Order: sequence, then structure tokens, then C-alpha cells
Amino acid sequence: MIKSRLIYIFFLFILFAMKSSCKKEIKQEIIEKKPLIIEEKTAVEPLIQPKSFDSINHNNAIDFLIAYGKLHKEHKVRIKTRLGNLIVQLYNDTPLHRANFIFLTEVGYFNTTCFHRVAPNFIVQGGNSESYETLEIRNKYQNYTIPAEFRKHRKHKYGALAAARDWEKNISKKSTPFEFYIIQAKQGAHHINGEHTVFGELIDGFDVLEKISKVATGRDEWPLEDVYMEVEVVE
Repeated sequence: MIKSRLIYIFFLFILFAMKSSCKKEIKQEIIEKKPLIIEEKTAVEPLIQPKSFDSINHNNAIDFLIAYGKLHKEHKVRIKTRLGNLIVQLYNDTPLHRANFIFLTEVGYFNTTCFHRVAPNFIVQGGNSESYETLEIRNKYQNYTIPAEFRKHRKHKYGALAAARDWEKNISKKSTPFEFYIIQAKQGAHHINGEHTVFGELIDGFDVLEKISKVATGRDEWPLEDVYMEVEVVE
């Protein structure tokens, strides 16, 4: 009888020890999983929140454009004018300029501008106007600049899309974000290769480019009748 009681007590002791061990293992498993949940939450936070995408300036321009470009992969834009439409392809190997052109298109900047310089057998240049809205947007974004993105295989060929820039006190050849030009010279304009960043090319509307190049201009090469533009992202 005493022996049976001892066996029963021993059995209860083993059962209690096993339950305690299981509780410890479950508790440890929960502790180990907790930091994994925290890591997943922080890993998806973007570099720049979408709500701040309207606040580019000369201090954050590079980081802003890198972040914007990652979220906006579009690379084709339509430029509508009274003379017809131009469609340009933006290059992926000039990511800052591509992102900038998409950004200014999306916020409607180019819709306040026109082709303000026409130099036959050379270029047609756009992205400026005498409108107060144009000046207001430029001031809002503090006239930031974009680092040059020269690529040896990107030349100033017929139909090339490139960024304008200031020539004075600009040793690094940074681009202005607001003005662009398209090469209208059939032979290209290779004398300015390496001086301005080529970041795209015209893929449709060459007949429209020729029409723009033939409009009457004043001595300052500004068309006597403005050629306004309406720009939209195609894809």
C-alpha cells in the first residue's frame, strides 16, 4: 500500500514538471517573436512620406528626387500645343532628371509655361513664361538645381531632350529643373555634348517640332504668338 502511494506521488511530480517545462517553452517563443513584429513595421516606412512630396527645395532636392523616382516609374510624357502634340521618352539612366520632369508635370508647373525660345536649325526651348503662376512655383521650390547626369552614349542628336542650365558660376554644370529644350537641328548639336544633361528624346511628333521651329519670333527668339503647353504623363 505504501509502495503504491509512493509511485502515485512520483507520477504526479513528473507530470507537474512536464507542464512547467511546456509553459517555459511557450513563453520563450512569444518573447522571440515580438521583436520580429516590430522590425516588419519599421521596414516599410518610406524615405519621404507622400504628403511631403510637394516640398522640394535646394537643400533636399537630391534625396527628394531619389525617393520620388522610386515611387514613380513613369517614363513617357505628352506635350500638347496649339500646333500638335509631342511625345518624349525619359531615360532611366538619368534618374534625377527623369523624376524631376515627372514631378513638375504632376504638380502642373509646365501647364503655366510655353516654348519661349525658338532658334531654327538648333533648338526649341520650353518651361518658362511671363505668367505670375510660373514665377510663383519657381519661388515656392526655391529654384533648386539638379546635379549633372552625363552619359557618354547620350548625345545631342536630332530630337534629344536636354536640361537648360546657368553658365555663370556653375562649374559643376548643374541643371535648372524648370527649363528644357529639344534639338531641332537635323544634324544634331554635338558641340554642346557634355555641357548639358540629355535625359530623354522625342519619339513622336517630329512634324510638330518642325512647325514650332518655324513660328515667327522677336529678336530675343521668343515667339510673337506664344506656344503654350499642356503636359501630362502617358506611362
